[in-house]
Order: sequence, then structure tokens, then C-alpha cells
Amino acid sequence: MERKKNYSSHNKNTDKVPESGHMGRGPKLKGAKARKPKDFKASLIKLMTFLKPYYFKLIIVLIFSIGSTVFFIAGPKVLADVTTLIFEGLVGKITGTSAGIDFTRISRILLILLSLYLVSAVFSFIQSFIVANVAQDVSYNLRKDISQKINRLPLKYFDTHSHGDVLSRMTNDVDTVSQTLNQSLSQIVRAITTLIGIIIIMLTINLTMTLVSILIIPISATLILSLVKVSQKFFRNQQIYLGEANGYVEETFSGHIVMKAFSAEDAANKNFQYINEDLYESAWKSQFFAGLSQPIMMFIGNLGYVVASILGVYLTIIGSIRVGDILAFIQYIRRFNQPIGEIAEISNVLQTSVAASERIFEFLEEDEIPVESTEKSLSDAKGQVEFKNVSFGYNDDEMVINNFSLKVNPGQNVAIVGPTGAGKTTIVKLLMRFYEVNEGSILIDGTDITDIPRSDLRSTLGMVLQDTWLFNGTIMENIRYGKLSATDEEVVNASKASYVDHFVRTLPEDYNLIIDEEGSNISQGQKQLLTIARVFLNDPNILILDEATSSVDTRTEVLIQNGMEELMEGRTSFVIAHRLSTIRNADLILVLDDGDIVETGNHDELIDRKGFYYNLYQSQFEE
Repeated sequence: MERKKNYSSHNKNTDKVPESGHMGRGPKLKGAKARKPKDFKASLIKLMTFLKPYYFKLIIVLIFSIGSTVFFIAGPKVLADVTTLIFEGLVGKITGTSAGIDFTRISRILLILLSLYLVSAVFSFIQSFIVANVAQDVSYNLRKDISQKINRLPLKYFDTHSHGDVLSRMTNDVDTVSQTLNQSLSQIVRAITTLIGIIIIMLTINLTMTLVSILIIPISATLILSLVKVSQKFFRNQQIYLGEANGYVEETFSGHIVMKAFSAEDAANKNFQYINEDLYESAWKSQFFAGLSQPIMMFIGNLGYVVASILGVYLTIIGSIRVGDILAFIQYIRRFNQPIGEIAEISNVLQTSVAASERIFEFLEEDEIPVESTEKSLSDAKGQVEFKNVSFGYNDDEMVINNFSLKVNPGQNVAIVGPTGAGKTTIVKLLMRFYEVNEGSILIDGTDITDIPRSDLRSTLGMVLQDTWLFNGTIMENIRYGKLSATDEEVVNASKASYVDHFVRTLPEDYNLIIDEEGSNISQGQKQLLTIARVFLNDPNILILDEATSSVDTRTEVLIQNGMEELMEGRTSFVIAHRLSTIRNADLILVLDDGDIVETGNHDELIDRKGFYYNLYQSQFEE
């Protein structure tokens, strides 16, 4: 029965695969088309260019692989002499024309044969060792480049791409390239060398039989190229859908509490089913078309084998070829089919690898944050902040902040309030240079922040966000994240100042308690306290507090407010708050609505005006 496809309004736009599968935006729908595959040749050239530092090692691999193959394929030719000696010896013994089999000569030939196979094995071991080293080195460098690239990308990139997709490029795609290098590189060299070597030896045995045998090559090449062309797009789609599946699973599990709270397990399963089926369809089609090459090549190869065998019998009868040579030729033609089949199979793996490398290089070629000047710094910032006619939008056609101007004096405490979506958090993100303004400028102590290195700017600013972020480590390590060079004593002092020390001492291992991956062994309020302690430890010149007390109870909030007032003393601070009771003592309150300042003043002045702020305040405290 055909499954239902019209389960969301999103299916109105099926022109392309969305880049992300965020739970809030919904997954890609069944029926959406994958992005058009890029240039296979161009992607392969990029991969070869990336491998340029390894060319010397790869040349060594090539030499040893050729040597190993040559010594190995010479075996049947040498063995043919043994067969001929035995046959001629037996015939001579029977007819009385010779003394019989020359075992001494046969022993020497067999010793040579053993030596050939031994050298071949040694060469094969050496090239395998080097290939493994190169493959892992390439994986290491690709992951390092991706990791460094992540830190150079603007935050806007992550607004439009799921974390799971980026993770898939770093894991699945890099592993695919590594496995191809590790397994297929030596295999393809061996297959090509074997094919050429066998043709040369077959030519030395008999020209006519060789010409008949190699007639299959153009037929094989034509079929392989046709299959590659058909299956290429499916391999590309397979990598795309694999990234989507990883992204959806990663985001679903990270939000599994929300999913369970809304009893959305069935919906999540259905959504994943659509993504999984897209992955299934692209995967089986790519493997099916690529898998056709092997049986087709075997069929064509067997036809050539039959023709060569019949011709060989005839030539033996008329005395144009020796018995040992015909047996060796039959072995070679059998081996002749094998490398052709291997090349067909490798084309399958190569397409997957090129598709994976294409996704990796697409990521590495994304637009980065521009290189910054290091001429100016904020080593001794006073804390004067000025916004001059700032306009900004996450999309160019949709402004969030409109012609925003503000001058904050050093040490001033500025509160920013307004309804959800008014642009409060966006203002501080612009100050931190998480995003660049579309128009206008932001200055600190008279210096445009675009002239200040981001690392220098952010070391001057201390920020506590609404959303807490703690990593899997001890409490001591999580607080020290605010200043990596801090001593244990400095961490403890910062914890005392932020009222963290008291609750930490009640924990089983106090500062050595390891916060688990989900952070489930401490409360949400305690997590927020730890992030506030980081800012205390950093001791910044300018503070940004974005709903810093939103996750703590009223008693803890009072304690934190006392600590915050001490920390804000003498420092410029920006406080974003929905709880208007927490900003009554602010020197200046900015009231925002739709990206515009609609009111300014202190708490008492704004209450007396009975305007927008008054209505917000009353809505929180009316009986």
C-alpha cells in the first residue's frame, strides 16, 4: 500500500533537500529531491590536490605494488616451464628419445618460483603498511581541518545547517575517504598492474590468443562507464541522506525529554521513517547499479575464456604452442578477468569516496569570518559602548534591529527589556560580534569593534546566556573554562562570589564531581550558577547578562543579584531581563519593540510615564 506523503505543509516546496532536520522545523519530506550531483571530475581533482603532500609515499606504494604484482603474475609463466618439462620428460621416456624427467632442473625452477612469491609477499606487506599510514594521516588532517573550519565559520552557517549534518561530514564522510585509501588504493594499483602485466605475458605466449582475449576490454570499459554514469547520482544522494538521518537522530535524542513530554514518539518515528526510506532508496539503487558491473564482467570474461580455450586446443594440436604454455595461458586469462572485475567493483567504492570528499570540500570551502587586523586591542578597556545607527537582520530582506543608536558610559548599568522577538538578545550578539551589522557601527572606547580582533574583544566581555552549556567534566573544570589559566584557589574564590561554593560543598565529591553528558546529576538552577561563576572567574570589563537568573528560584535569585551588584560595580553591564523586578536599580532601561527603542529612562521615570514599560511591569505584578 502506498504510504501517505501529505503529512505536512512543507511538501509544497520540494525543489531541494533542506540542509537541516531540526525538530522545530520538521524533517525533509518524502518526495523531496536531492541536490544535483556536482562535477565528479572536479571533486576527484580536489581530492588528488589534497593528497599532494603524500605523493612521495604514494609513489613508493605504487612501486612496491607493481613489484609485488609483477613477481606474483610471473608465477604461472615459470610454472609453465615445469609443466612442459614434466610432459616432455614423460613423452621422451615413453618413446625412448630421452632419459625422462629432469628433476634437478625442475627443482631449480620451483626454487625460483618460491623466491618470486616470497618477494611478492614482502612487497605487498610494505605497501600495505605505507597505505595504512597514509589513510590514517589523511583522516587525521581532514578531521583537523574540519574542526578548525568550524571555529572559522560565522554563526549564520549553523542557523541553516543541522549539527548532525556537520557531524556526519566529520565522521561518515571522512571514514569513507579513509577506507577507500586504505583498501582501494593498493587494490586499484594492483588490478591495473595485473591487467597490464598479464597482457604482456600473454603476448609472449601467443599473439593470436591474446588478441582474442583482450577484445573484451572495450566492451567492459563501455559497460563500466555507463554504469558509473547512472549510479553516480545515487551515491551522491546516499551521502546527503545519510547526513540528514544522522542530523535528525542527533537532534531527536538531544531533545528526547521534550519529545516524550509531548508524547511525540510516534510522530518522531514517522518523520524518521520518511528520511530513512529516502536513504534506503538511494542506497539500494547505488549499490544495485554498481553491483551489476561484477556479474556482467564475469559473463563477458567467461565468454572470452571459452573462446581462448577452444583456440588454445586447436593451436596445441597443430603444434603452435606448448602444453605448459596453454595451461599457463588459461590461468592468465582467468586472472585477466579478475582485475577487470576488481576495477568495476572499485568504481563503486570510488564514487562513494568522491561523493563523500565532495561534501567535505564543500564544507571546507564555505565562506569564513574575514581575517582580522591585529593593530588595535582592548587591553585596558574603560567600558564606553556606543551603537551608531545600527541595523541588522538575519536575512537581508528582514531587519530585526532598525537604526538603533545608544551611548553607554563606563560603569553604567543598562537593562534591556521588551516582548519576545523585540531584538534584545540580538543587540548583545552584535556587541560580541557573533554577527556583523548590516549598517552602522558599534564602538568600544571610541574604537569600532570591527577593527578589534574577536578574541581580544570577547576577552573583554563576559557573557551569561539563557541556555546553559556544560561539558562532560568536573565542576572545577567547567568553571575554569572561563579562564583556563586560573588556579584552583581562583576558581573557588569565584565560586564563593557567585554563591556556587555552598551548593558544591554539599555534593558527594564537591568540585571533583563529574557532570554527566546530560547534566542530569545537578539541577538546572545549579547549572546556571556554574555558568555565572565562569564570568566571575573571567573578571571582564563589560558584562552581558542574558536572562542570567531565569533558571533559579527566588531565594537563589536574591543571592545572585547581590553577587551581580558586587560584580557590576565599576563595570559597564548590559542586562536582558523578562523579570522586571531584577532591573529596578538599573541606571538606564531601554524598552525595545520590533527592533526600535520606544522608551528610555530609569525604573521610576518609566513608571511615571505610564507607557510601554509601565504596561509590561503591570502585566507581571497585577493582582
